[in-house]
Amino acid sequence: MFALNAKKFNRILLSSALLFSAAFAFGATKPSLTVYSYDSFTSDWGPGPKLKHAFEAQCQCELKFVPFEDGVTMLNRLYLEKGGKADVLVGLDNNQLAGARQSGLFAENNVDLSRLALPIEWTDRTFMPYDYGQYAFIYDQEKLTNPPQSLTELVARQDLKVIYQDPRTSTVGRGLLAWINAVYPQDQVADAWQNLAKHTVTVGKGWSETYGAFLKDEADMVLSYNTSPLYHQIHEQKSHYAAAEFSEGHIVQIELAAKLKKSAQPELADQFLAFLLTPEAQQTIALHNIMLPVIKTDVEPHFDRFQAAKTLAIPFPNREESKAQIQVWQQALSR
Repeated sequence: MFALNAKKFNRILLSSALLFSAAFAFGATKPSLTVYSYDSFTSDWGPGPKLKHAFEAQCQCELKFVPFEDGVTMLNRLYLEKGGKADVLVGLDNNQLAGARQSGLFAENNVDLSRLALPIEWTDRTFMPYDYGQYAFIYDQEKLTNPPQSLTELVARQDLKVIYQDPRTSTVGRGLLAWINAVYPQDQVADAWQNLAKHTVTVGKGWSETYGAFLKDEADMVLSYNTSPLYHQIHEQKSHYAAAEFSEGHIVQIELAAKLKKSAQPELADQFLAFLLTPEAQQTIALHNIMLPVIKTDVEPHFDRFQAAKTLAIPFPNREESKAQIQVWQQALSR
């Protein structure tokens, strides 16, 4: 009787050990990838959740998004951490590119970039485009029937209530910073900021906050992207929002993803970056981030009919130039 119980006990013990070993092996072979991004990308209505589901289905891994209020805040956190807590960064843009390069925190990727179809040539092997658009001021055509035709007119017109984003915390605000400095001679930049300040309702920390305020009728125009009206057309069946076209041209914003040098999962990071350039991911990003795809792929009819505005080509500012531009902005607003 004891021998029979011992055999049963041994079988139970062996089965338990095998189950434990299998569970341990499964857990050990399921790596985790930490991706820093901005909150509108990772939110329930952004592309993040759908990208997470699709990527995890093919990678047998866990994708962890860590959201930040904006791309500037995210990059500043990364500088403080010296790139030690993330594997991938999603949400840099070309106006931050020079500073990100200087940081030395990022590694070259092994992604095939031959499929890229951008309005400018792209040769960088470290920072990979995943969507793009143009900075623009959005307005409601039913409420504003005489929108400004140029950036200088927008700055000068005191009858317009305007909202834009803080260039210290927002990539969109950083875009306006570059735009103003590209259009105005350097000795007129401070006066331009002062004139704009006279009819600015608020300078918000990030895009979500400011665009929400605009939709609540707190301003006539808000700084966003020329693709923003597509959101209202596709998701709300509203066609009365429009992007003002300025005679000086519009700066292109290219959003970028990059792998960290200190990534614990460099091969998986490359796999995720490559995934972002697949038609499936590009369609998801376009529809939920409301930006243009960086490869040639069908998204939906509204995107197919979309026409870009005139492009204003400018060199990407480095960290020192951006700091100097922000200082001029701050001093102008404090007068």
